[in-house]
Amino acid sequence: MSTTTIKLIALILMLFDHVAEFIPGTPVFFHWIGRISAPLFMFAMAWGFHYTHDRKKYLTRMYLFGVLMAIIDFCLNNFTPNVNVYAYNNIFVTLLLVGIVSWLIESYRQDKQKALPYLLAFCGIQLLSTAVCIIAGQLLPYYGIELFVGAISANLLFNEGSFIFVLLGVLIYFSKADKRRLIISYSIFTLCYFIMEYLYSSNLHAIFFINYQWMMIVALPLMLLYNGEKGRGLKYLFYLFYPLHITILFLIGNVWM
Repeated sequence: MSTTTIKLIALILMLFDHVAEFIPGTPVFFHWIGRISAPLFMFAMAWGFHYTHDRKKYLTRMYLFGVLMAIIDFCLNNFTPNVNVYAYNNIFVTLLLVGIVSWLIESYRQDKQKALPYLLAFCGIQLLSTAVCIIAGQLLPYYGIELFVGAISANLLFNEGSFIFVLLGVLIYFSKADKRRLIISYSIFTLCYFIMEYLYSSNLHAIFFINYQWMMIVALPLMLLYNGEKGRGLKYLFYLFYPLHITILFLIGNVWM
């Protein structure tokens, strides 16, 4: 299974998930299968970032689409009358941070002295941007302004999935080439997520119908089917499909229904 195939599967599963997010009355199993999509995108992104000839260009493209998606979310949430379901969707920023953090860790392992200033600068920017996100959320009367500022500043806390999903992406990046390590690290992460959600929910019903992110464990067998090939690429399909389908589903759920 090539990275293109994995991305296409993830894209279809993501569509199911977002239909359930915005369209009232959609069966809950749409969300269940949707839990598989984000880890698959992270896995495909990990290999894409590993093989790309220009990491700066790769991350710049991800950042620009993250900013674009932030603007779209902000406008939909704040300039649509009588919003029932808000848009928090911006996986571009999460994937961007996975790439940045993974690159910083790799650089630090290779040359600590050279990488240390970049690592410290990243930490400093994160502290500053977190403060700005919190202050903006307190002072500005716009819905989702924290995520908007978080996208502009690539913040570890204020992004889709927060730092937990960034951590997952980094784990996948450093385990991608070793199937045994991938199985162990991904399974442990998912088990911890299950335990956390069970303790939060305190009942089995909730972890199947409310807090079911742990179902992303189903993505693991698909990752293990990766054959090391890129496939046809279709690089810009995801970049264009993502904001387009979010906008359409948001309008269907909030305006046309």
